[in-house]
Amino acid sequence: MKWNKYTIETTTAAEDFVSSMLSDLGVEGVEIEDNIQLTQDDTAKMFIDFLPELPPDDGIGRVSFYLDCDVDNSELLEQVKEGLEELRLFVEVGAGTITESETEDKDWMNNWKEFFHAFTIDDILIKPTWETVEEEDKDKILIEIDPGVSFGTGKHETTQLCIRQLRKYMKAGDEVLDLGCGSGILSIIALKLGAGHVVGTDIDDACLTSTYENMEVNHLPKELGMFYVGNLIDDVELQKQVGEEKYDVVVANILADVIIPMAPVVPARLKKGGIFITSGIINFKEEAVREAIEAAGLEILEVNHQGEWVNVTARKN
Repeated sequence: MKWNKYTIETTTAAEDFVSSMLSDLGVEGVEIEDNIQLTQDDTAKMFIDFLPELPPDDGIGRVSFYLDCDVDNSELLEQVKEGLEELRLFVEVGAGTITESETEDKDWMNNWKEFFHAFTIDDILIKPTWETVEEEDKDKILIEIDPGVSFGTGKHETTQLCIRQLRKYMKAGDEVLDLGCGSGILSIIALKLGAGHVVGTDIDDACLTSTYENMEVNHLPKELGMFYVGNLIDDVELQKQVGEEKYDVVVANILADVIIPMAPVVPARLKKGGIFITSGIINFKEEAVREAIEAAGLEILEVNHQGEWVNVTARKN
């Protein structure tokens, strides 16, 4: 299968903003190239033994994304161009040019694996299925993930924010709803932390396949989770399937522009006193998300930041 590769020339300062904009438009993954030297801390997290030699940082970043060659992407590309112009209002976007090339599926579907290595979040060890557990990590809570074609290794700041909030607020036996379950990592971690049962939704049926496969890899019985394809925002049938006033915790690691319209349907899913944990929020959209959650009738308990990303945790009173 062949794909069109589109590369946006921008600035290193705008890389995360451009990536967030692409995600908001439904682009499922991006590739970032720049000459910013990795720190020793970065290399430790990535298990790299030496720093690669890079040319001097020229402030230029390239953000690439891939689209199916057999689909008319003209409308999406126009939206990307409009998004870049909107970003210029508050960040230096640079050239903002988009170049196109063609690439084979294998160029990006598998090569990423060399960059995904085991890492820990507090006492939780997350590792790819193809790596072994080191002796010093054998006492940690083990999560094995094979993301496949679905996003979600757990290393992104937004996922880590959600994991830490699950650790803080979830109780043994809780019923958990995972909105936008992706590779299933948050559902699996919830079960490993003692959740009694999880329900997940995602708009991509490939993500559901990935979730069930990852549950099996983690020796979790299939009956501990139920997963659906659909958009909870406006799919009435899905809302019925998911249920009302059923969940102790709802977690949504999605995007700010999805969380905002989704906020009104979240309280009906929660039990009284239930907790809503959400992230995927770029910092300049924090206030809009807070307002949407409060307008839905939830009480915001805390807001946390990691890098340029935000978590909002709220409660149904």
